[in-house]
Amino acid sequence: MKLNREEVLHIARLARVGLTEDEIDTFSIQLSNILENFEVLNQIDTAGIPPTAQPNMLNTVIKDDLVKPSLEREDALANAPSRDGEFIKIRPVLEK
Repeated sequence: MKLNREEVLHIARLARVGLTEDEIDTFSIQLSNILENFEVLNQIDTAGIPPTAQPNMLNTVIKDDLVKPSLEREDALANAPSRDGEFIKIRPVLEK
């Protein structure tokens, strides 16, 4: 399928992309080649193949939840720029 200049400009407007004259010519060729590849794929017989959303099975890898020692409070707060007792003190994000 060969795209003409107006179709390329329409696609560019939909994507909110400005194109130079050289880019219009380049994209016309490139987008036409992409559409031709999809036309080849449309010729493949997929009648016996069930529709899928994922080409391969998903395997979720979950590690065991193990209890491990954590940092001591003083070590965790050692590099805090400002502290208020046992807490890191920061500037207000949302002010009233």
